[in-house]
Amino acid sequence: MGQPRWPEPVILFCGLIAAGEAVLHRALEPLRARFGGILLRSAILPFDFTDYYESEMGGGLVRQFVAFEEEIDPGCLAAIKLETNRLEQQLAEEAGNVSQRRTVNLDPGYVTPDKVVLATTKNYAHRIYLSNGIYAEVTLNFGKGTVRTFEWTYPDYRTAMAAEFFLAVRRRVLEKRRQRKAARPGQE
Repeated sequence: MGQPRWPEPVILFCGLIAAGEAVLHRALEPLRARFGGILLRSAILPFDFTDYYESEMGGGLVRQFVAFEEEIDPGCLAAIKLETNRLEQQLAEEAGNVSQRRTVNLDPGYVTPDKVVLATTKNYAHRIYLSNGIYAEVTLNFGKGTVRTFEWTYPDYRTAMAAEFFLAVRRRVLEKRRQRKAARPGQE
């Protein structure tokens, strides 16, 4: 019989889609305040993969990924998603945004040596329920030094920019695990 084991800590990231770079930068402040310093950030790209968010957020959308220095327990992902939803609402209210529901979309997830997991409020066949109305999916996985996608992987997660970012985050995850292992020799 298998014995339950606590998971290793993971690196938290957040995918941001914002109504322009100024909004994106404004959204980083409360994220830093809550989740700590930024470990890595991707380039900023135009978000022109879909018009899904335009009716809510307007045109000229941009995409960026950020990873945080402080590792988390992967079991906290549902609570983190609920918190980023509250931050979205708070940022919309601070902007005096009455005609549009959001100015920024915040999608948290985490990176392990094997995969990228993304939190969502939407249920589909490939998603697993976590708690409190939050689901998770494996969006990407890693193999032989590359990023592999799935049929459900969003187009912006399929870009070279996303692959570069998530491979860099994965290297940091592996580095942190090596450091932990070196700090406790003889323990497995």
